This record gives sequence, structure tokens and C-alpha cells, in this order.
Amino acid sequence: MHCSFNGTLLINVLPPLLMTEFVLGVLGNGLALWIFCFHLRPWKSSTVLLFNLAMADFLLNIVLPLRASYYIAGIKWKFGKALCNICLFMLALNRSGSTFFLMAIAVDRYMRVVHPHHPINSLSVSKAIIGALGLWLVTTSMTAHVFTLSHANTTYCESFMIDTKSKSNLSWHKFAFLFSFYMPLLVILYCTFCIVRHLKGRQLAQHAKIKKALYFIIVVVVLFIICFLPSNITQLVIWVKTYKLAGSSSMCSEMENLTIVFYVTISLTYLNSVLDPVVYYFSSPVFKNICRKALHLPETENQHNMIRQIRLKCAVKAHSFWLRWLRNISL
Repeated sequence: MHCSFNGTLLINVLPPLLMTEFVLGVLGNGLALWIFCFHLRPWKSSTVLLFNLAMADFLLNIVLPLRASYYIAGIKWKFGKALCNICLFMLALNRSGSTFFLMAIAVDRYMRVVHPHHPINSLSVSKAIIGALGLWLVTTSMTAHVFTLSHANTTYCESFMIDTKSKSNLSWHKFAFLFSFYMPLLVILYCTFCIVRHLKGRQLAQHAKIKKALYFIIVVVVLFIICFLPSNITQLVIWVKTYKLAGSSSMCSEMENLTIVFYVTISLTYLNSVLDPVVYYFSSPVFKNICRKALHLPETENQHNMIRQIRLKCAVKAHSFWLRWLRNISL
């Protein structure tokens, strides 16, 4: 038997949160995909990972309005079971896809900083695309079970439910949810620790390019923890508590507040689609420059210096050309 809860708080809080995430996510990731597809040339292996992260976020943004309408209607799904499962699948796919691609981006930065001469750093774009497809295959296989989930009734569309039988709470869906966070988290923290230790050991932390690499990996870690840690800690607490309260008549009432907290925190995971463009912004000076031009922002001091250097080089070349031309005439 599944527990049902009073969703008044969710009805009031989640629709504006989800719609804000939808609007900002579409704008941010739409701009990122436009830059990746039409302005960022040539692509590198790291660009492939960033592009796929943006695609995962954009696919999530498509279903957020449906999710918001579900809570606006008083936690009643009006679009049928098939679309419910597709919506839940897209949400689960984004959670797993985002964490795995963020992990891959952290590993890529780790290899370039700590092992700069490793052959993997010269990986071709085509091989990087194959690797990205492999990550999509893993995330899809971990989340495809969502299509087999049964729902309490035709108007209830949730993939996480409290069951009064403890054995039913230990499902593959919840395991995949936790695994797709804690395993990438360990990898990202390991990469960050190794990068910091490597830079301090070689006293390179003040070098401009190295500092950018360090800022980039710190942005990845902070984004990862802000978006995914609260919901995963809450799910662990729910797991432990349901095991202790299994079979108790007061189980549903005692779990109500914790379940509401979980639904709010899981909606915060969709913030990654809003914050991931920050990762793209710090990933490459080319992306940053195009982004600033598209948004009509003033150029940075570094950009001014680059432009001055380019103009100086052009002036030197022009001067050399005219000197050669005048010398040939005099001869």
C-alpha cells in the first residue's frame, strides 16, 4: 500500500519554482546550443561533452511545464499514463545524464591538468561522440525502468512513493537515483583533490590558465552539490526511516513532512539546467566572448588586450609589407 499525502505546500511552492526553472533553462541552454551549433568552431572532445550536457538540460526543460501543470491542478495528472511515464523518464534521464556528463567533464579537466601528455587528451571529436553515446546508453538503461512503474491511480504521476512494506521501498529506481549521484560525486571530488594537489605541488596555482582550470572544476563541484545533494540526502533518510517504521500504522503520517521535503528538493535538482550555462561560460574564452557579444555585454580587460595584440600584429605585418614593396620599387 502506498502512502498519500496532503500536497498543499507542494501546490503553492512548486509551480512557480518549476516555471522559473523552465524559462531560465530554455533561455540559458537555448543560447548555449545556438553557440555550440553555429559559432563555436572547431569542436574539441570537451566541447562534445558540454554540448551533450546542454542537450540533457534542454530535454528536461520540455517537460517542466507539464510537471508544473500537474501541481497547479492539485496533484492531478490530466495527460494520460503514457505521457506521465514519458515525463517521469525525461526527469530521471536528465538527473542521471547531468551527473554523468558533469563527471566526464571533471575527468576531462583532470586529465588535461594532471596528465597533459596522456593520449586521451588528443581524442578526436568522432571518438568523443562515441563516448558520449556510451554515456547516454548507460543513463537510458538505468532509467528505462520508469516505463514499468505502476501508479496508485490514473491521476497520480510520481516515480517516488512511500510503501508501507519496507521491501518495496528498496527498488531499482531508488538505487539508480542514489548511485547516479554518489558515484559521480566521488569521482568529481577525487578529480578536484588531485588537481589542487598537483597545482600546489608544482606551485602553478598563480598561472592564469591554471587558475581558470581550477575555477572551472570548482564551479562544477559547487553546482553538483547545490543541485543534487539535498534530494539525495533526503532520499537516504527516507530509506532508513521507512525501514525502521515498516508495518507501523503511523508510518504514513510520520513520513509526510519528510516526503514533502523530498519533493521540494528533487525539484531543486532541475536548477542544474539553469546553472549549467555557468559551466559553459567558464569552459572556454571563445564561448565567453561569443556569449558576451550575444548579450551585448561590455568586453573584459582580457578581451581588450587580445584585440590590441591582434591589431598590433596586423599593423606590424602591414608595415613590413609596405617596407618590402618600397624596397622593390627602389630597386
